[in-house]
Amino acid sequence: MQLVLVESPTKARKLSQFLGKDFIVEASMGHVRDLPKAKLGVDIDHDFEPEYEIVDGKKTTVTKLKKLAQSAEKVILATDPDREGEAIAWHLAYLLNEKTATAKKKKSDTTVHFDRATFHEITQDAVLDALAHPGVVRAELVDAQQARRVLDRLVGYYLSPVLWKKVRRGLSAGRVQSVALRLIVEREKEINVFIPEAYWEIDAHLYTPKQEDLIVRLFEKNSDVFEPKTQQDVDVAVQALRHATYAVKSVQKTERTRVSLPPFTTSTLQQSAANRLGWSAKQTMSVAQELYEEGYITYHRTDSVALSSQAIDAARSLIVLTYGQSYLPQTPRLFKTSSKNAQEAHEAIRVTNAGLRSLEDTSDGNPRRAKLYDLIWRRFIASQMESATYDQTSLVVTAQVEKDGYTLKTAGSVLRFDGWMKLFPNQGDIILPAIIEGENLQLNTVESNQKFTQPPARYNDASLIKTLEKLGIGRPSTYASIISVILDRGYVERKEKAFMATPIGETVSDFLVKYFPKELDYQFTAEMEDDLDSIARGEKKWKNVIKSFFEPFEKTVAAVTKDADRAKVPVEETGEMCPDCKEGKLVIRSGRFGRFISCARFPDCKYTAKLVEKVDGMKCPDCGEGDVVIKRTKRGRNFFGCSRYPACNFASWKKPGTT
Repeated sequence: MQLVLVESPTKARKLSQFLGKDFIVEASMGHVRDLPKAKLGVDIDHDFEPEYEIVDGKKTTVTKLKKLAQSAEKVILATDPDREGEAIAWHLAYLLNEKTATAKKKKSDTTVHFDRATFHEITQDAVLDALAHPGVVRAELVDAQQARRVLDRLVGYYLSPVLWKKVRRGLSAGRVQSVALRLIVEREKEINVFIPEAYWEIDAHLYTPKQEDLIVRLFEKNSDVFEPKTQQDVDVAVQALRHATYAVKSVQKTERTRVSLPPFTTSTLQQSAANRLGWSAKQTMSVAQELYEEGYITYHRTDSVALSSQAIDAARSLIVLTYGQSYLPQTPRLFKTSSKNAQEAHEAIRVTNAGLRSLEDTSDGNPRRAKLYDLIWRRFIASQMESATYDQTSLVVTAQVEKDGYTLKTAGSVLRFDGWMKLFPNQGDIILPAIIEGENLQLNTVESNQKFTQPPARYNDASLIKTLEKLGIGRPSTYASIISVILDRGYVERKEKAFMATPIGETVSDFLVKYFPKELDYQFTAEMEDDLDSIARGEKKWKNVIKSFFEPFEKTVAAVTKDADRAKVPVEETGEMCPDCKEGKLVIRSGRFGRFISCARFPDCKYTAKLVEKVDGMKCPDCGEGDVVIKRTKRGRNFFGCSRYPACNFASWKKPGTT
């Protein structure tokens, strides 16, 4: 009998379908060993040796796996093909080699034989091939995971007490999460100091000789850039254009091609799901995990854009059969990963069966899975399709009135061949009418619009992940957890899918940036990620990397603890007096579970109350009496409810009146 170990029961059930009676497939239920919760668990005096213990609730699982390992001819470690999976395999091997001897076994036969099997898709061919070509646990990948775990434990264990003493009790800090928080806080500050500037857009709506509509925008007056400073400048230009004669000065057409995008990586999948489906990174990874474990997609934690030759052949065959020969490039599309540190998997994220177009007609047609599967399928197939071609057209129109000449312009494109865009239609093209130089145009109307420059947009899931990736902060498996942590700690709130720093989040970030500038530096954090990747490549020793970081960090912590001023968290006054002590004013504070009302005299007065946020004076759609208010689940997710609860049980994830 051979014992196959994986992380999850779903994955175990799937593998059992491919393997015969000679195999037993069991799940470890994730990590079985980790650093202890109640203490540091890292020996800082003896080369940062970690002190591992069996995870709470896993002793029964470990005991069961040990018994199975005792009677197994071989134990196959089939955990995920990344650093985390390699570390789980290493911990399992360690535990199952402990005390596996029985009285019936010979002394020489007490060591369990382990094989390491890695596969990037849970299909029969991939699994059987992995078992036929086993490897060993890669120590350098385990070391890289250990280094990250120890590093994060040291930062959290040493920084959190500083925040307790200098900001507020109960706070905590993380190495990468604090840097992500800094990004959000700094963006919020940019927005707060932004001063809008007015500008005007003047458009002329014209008719072509064939009575087709054409809209052009004013750019120049008498060959000078037209930049009106006042409404009077705009009115003068509008009046002039209403009495002008119009003619086409030039039409420039340029043939363009648009090459298909590469298949998804973890980062681009999370960004696309956020933009197209409105999903959080956490939701995307959860659904992707389900699709992977059910065998529908390849491993979903990867920063590689490469595809196997078999996958490319399958996609090319399907393209010819479904869309025709004209949609197939002469040679396969090959994509190269730009990052030197791409290491999480050998392939991009793709479907395992190109012929399975949709999950909607399968027994597993869960709507969430079907949506994400559709996105992955289209991106994979489109990556191997012919380029799209289109005409890029630039049009210049002159308007003459008395001695003044005005120049108006527009641009648009005409799609000639959709190619890969057949799967991702472009809805944003401006289609221009057929027109030639020298033609006269007839005025319909002139309109002006005053607009204001906009501050930089707040980060959302897509833009934050894109920025983290660009800066080299975090890795594919960490983006979702980074966002979840700063949300769960109450440092950030999600409003209309955008992240806003809370007062406590801004205070924590400012404190850390002021007193720990090196640790909160973007480049320093990215270089630390590079060091972890160097460990994974076997180029650096993990304990040396930890030592070079920890020694100056420990000194900084001691100095800040001794000398730093206490930070004050700003509060928002409600204008009401405390009903308990009758002395303090009621203020709005931010805590781990969101904003709440408190007495300004805390801790002398401990009065607190829930903060009820009404929604635009909207009445409950069920009872018509209560106000629609924003509520929060125990897990920190906002929803809409009725202020008359429990008399009225209205609750909805979506704002009433929206679709």
